[in-house]
Amino acid sequence: MTDLVTVAELGGAFAAIGGTAYLKHAHPAAYWSTVGLPVSVARLLGSYSSTMDACGLTVEPPRWRALAVRATTRREVRPVPPRRGIIRPTSTGLRMRLRLAAGQEPADLAASAERLRHAWGVHAVYVRDIKPGVVELRLVGFDVLRKVRMPRRAGADLLRVPVALREDATAFVRDYRAVPHELVLGATLSGKSMYLRNLIAGLAAQPVVLVGIDCKRGVELSPFAARLSALATDPEQAAELLPVLVKEMEDRYDLIKARQGTAPGTPDELITSDIWGLPEDERPSPVVLFVDEVAELFLVATRKEEDRRDEMVTQLIRLAQLGRAAGIYLEVCGQRFGAELGKGATMLRAQLTGRVSHRVNDEASAKMALGDIAPEAVSAACSIPAERPGLAVAGDTSGGWSRIRTPYISLADAAATCRGTAHLAPDVPVLYPFKPYVPPAPAAKPAEPLSHPRPVVE
Repeated sequence: MTDLVTVAELGGAFAAIGGTAYLKHAHPAAYWSTVGLPVSVARLLGSYSSTMDACGLTVEPPRWRALAVRATTRREVRPVPPRRGIIRPTSTGLRMRLRLAAGQEPADLAASAERLRHAWGVHAVYVRDIKPGVVELRLVGFDVLRKVRMPRRAGADLLRVPVALREDATAFVRDYRAVPHELVLGATLSGKSMYLRNLIAGLAAQPVVLVGIDCKRGVELSPFAARLSALATDPEQAAELLPVLVKEMEDRYDLIKARQGTAPGTPDELITSDIWGLPEDERPSPVVLFVDEVAELFLVATRKEEDRRDEMVTQLIRLAQLGRAAGIYLEVCGQRFGAELGKGATMLRAQLTGRVSHRVNDEASAKMALGDIAPEAVSAACSIPAERPGLAVAGDTSGGWSRIRTPYISLADAAATCRGTAHLAPDVPVLYPFKPYVPPAPAAKPAEPLSHPRPVVE
């Protein structure tokens, strides 16, 4: 009987271990909430002081504290770690604030992040500066980029679209007011189109004018035609559309200039240098221009095409240099974007503040996107695996960068979102000639009668 009980207990133990391993692999979020979080909190509380000491993050205590310890306990005075705040569990990890000791800086903790990760058994540790003397440690319990789930509170607002998830489990928000123009690079099947779908679907529900240039005959942007105010599907149409946008930009500058010509004594808040300072009833709607496969605008075969290319590139550069104050923003996408495209390519790239690099085919392509703003991010972009489409490295001209991954959204869902929000498209008369054709929705088929109707039972 005892042997039977022992075998049953062993079988139950092996089943529990196997179930835990399966849960960790198949459902990491559930594993973290049930097993990983309690274990990591216990490790953190039990080894906090020793771990900080081993990482060199302790300092000598204040003199008054050392004297008090010697006077009351006569123990040896040991270095003290940063003072720890309350541990706040989250669905993906936990957060904890630390008050730095005198002489410490956030970079000291960031340099020891890998050691802290191993000591506390978590997937990653990130350090964020809160205010002078206070930092936040964000511990991530599992790889959140393996299966992307966007946070519930992602911070969406006008011209702010939560388009991807960062590796520290926070939302990557595309904010056009802060980063007016962006360059998105990626090889075939790298997830560049998925990034574009999420961005268009997010902007579709806002009062924003969406304009597209897709020289691949419109195969990428045509599904969103119901929400687009203008669409050019070849270089000839793009050459006609870009001057109209430049003229619209100039008209908006005239509107701003007219507002600035105010009488003496006008309050400062009524004087503006961009459209956002205009009264709401006078403010024109912002415009977001999507350029897919930008290299198609640069490639030429004849002298006539070269003249047209130079004119289009000049207009794009003007929009990138002057468009922000007029509320015109650029989203430029392509597989490669460098000086080999021709005259003006490097100048245009310099105006694109935001950079997103998906998987690329060579290191030179990654350098085109990130080499001039965050050289250390180039190697991260080159190491993106092919089996993780949507994974990218995002940076900006401030030098900061992070890994992100776009959530999956089908083309049908994104197109349905655009059809459902078509009535929100602002009215821009100058773009009427470029409005894409939207085929009518197919009529619902009437229900066919049953060939063998059911008998009536009395």
